[in-house]
Amino acid sequence: MGKDFKVEETKDAKKVPKRIAFIKGTTAARVKQKEEEMVMTVPHLVVKEIIAFEVMVIALALLALFFDAPLEWIANPDHTPNPAKAPWYFLGLQELLHYFPPVVGGVLLPALAVIALIVIPYFRINIKREGLWKEDRQQTFVALVVSVGMVSIVLLMFKVYAMLIPTLLITALMFVPYFSKRENGFVGWLGSRPISWWVMTWFVVIAVVLTAIGTLFRGPGWSWTWPWEGIY
Repeated sequence: MGKDFKVEETKDAKKVPKRIAFIKGTTAARVKQKEEEMVMTVPHLVVKEIIAFEVMVIALALLALFFDAPLEWIANPDHTPNPAKAPWYFLGLQELLHYFPPVVGGVLLPALAVIALIVIPYFRINIKREGLWKEDRQQTFVALVVSVGMVSIVLLMFKVYAMLIPTLLITALMFVPYFSKRENGFVGWLGSRPISWWVMTWFVVIAVVLTAIGTLFRGPGWSWTWPWEGIY
């Protein structure tokens, strides 16, 4: 301990085997964590789901305290309401039955939707999460035009405008980054969305639109009725 140490700056570890590190008071020694594209389900996703569940329970409890449930009269087998509406979470399916044959609207389309929700997470594009127009722009453009064109023709044949209009609007948003030269702002955000995000957005929008129409705009005989007319 009594020896004198000479401090010198060098990069040769053999020449100077003993080293001293000087850390200033204003400098914090920290370890930078490497950012990863994928994280573990627990706790990253589970914690968010628990928080969302608790917020939903609190919101439903407050609604139940301040608002009464919109109950109708006592069930009477001699008096069938017109229209006989399913619970709200089935009204989208009931609205499909208004347009398509029962086999198509009640069996085929729901089955295809369930299969798509199961298969889509296993697509390679969902793992990479690259923007829709990041690779093979011309090929993506042709595939998108053909796919949307075929779906639009089927919807036009059955006159399902409730699905056709949202489909065309979402497709128009998908084409905005392709034709626009801007790469930042809202256009840049649209261009960074992967195909799986667009498919899920289309599914959610269609489900919301069909449910809203079945809930608010269907009167006797499942005819179109404006909500403020009060004819149910």
